[in-house]
Amino acid sequence: MTTVFKRPAALTDRQFSYCPGCSHGIVHRLIAEAIDELGIEGKAVGIAPVGCSVFAYEFFSCDMVQAAHGRAPAVATGIKRAVPGSIVFSYQGDGDLASIGMAETIHVASRGEKITVIFINNAIYGMTGGQMAPTTLPGQVTQTSPLGRDVEIAGYPIRICELLSTLDGVALAERVSVDTPRNIRTAKKAVKKAFEYQAEGLGYTIVEVVSTCPTNWGLSPVEALGWLNENLLPYYPPGVYRDVKAEGFANAAEASAARLAASSVADPTAGKDAEGGGCNG
Repeated sequence: MTTVFKRPAALTDRQFSYCPGCSHGIVHRLIAEAIDELGIEGKAVGIAPVGCSVFAYEFFSCDMVQAAHGRAPAVATGIKRAVPGSIVFSYQGDGDLASIGMAETIHVASRGEKITVIFINNAIYGMTGGQMAPTTLPGQVTQTSPLGRDVEIAGYPIRICELLSTLDGVALAERVSVDTPRNIRTAKKAVKKAFEYQAEGLGYTIVEVVSTCPTNWGLSPVEALGWLNENLLPYYPPGVYRDVKAEGFANAAEASAARLAASSVADPTAGKDAEGGGCNG
């Protein structure tokens, strides 16, 4: 008998603990399929966050490490530096990555640490009961914004891919969704590319997945998909926000050097007079 569909080898046989309609299960499978197809399970190391996906270490067959809330990028950095040949990925929600872990997120990306981040953006805190997150939309009702997010008090949502794409250490920043079969295929390609870029040592890579949370949105799974399309995707449009190869560079460091080339810091002789007696002007 020809097998046309089966559980990826990089997933264990444990049943997922996620709510009906939650996107985590789809994304887990895409990561596992990418690991299988690239043949990297033996050197892959995943970092589990705090949040709904806290039990990710139960679901993946590769080596897994549990990090404290928001510290997954720091843990991933330590593992990658200690074992440079490993393929290290952190799996984080918007509260973990963009709130308590924002400092780690920014600095790990800025340093160009050669890790991959899978970022689940469902615009809300999931495990802790549905509070407002850094990605919660203006006017969106949550447990801690019952009248809707007030930007005068709480500020505006943070667009992570747009933010990180400005940092020199980033090799790939792509936002995807998993609401349709076509978008699921696109998301898988993005995850696979992120792992490939890491293996080539190009720099920091992140794939943001705009996702559903039917339980905390107070919607059915089908209604949640509609809400995602009507509200989240217009505010967080899918697309490639940084790809150093597509920009014509070998890696993030080369792209950074090109931007720095016009600076006098890059050329110690720039701005000095003929006698070397200081800056002109």
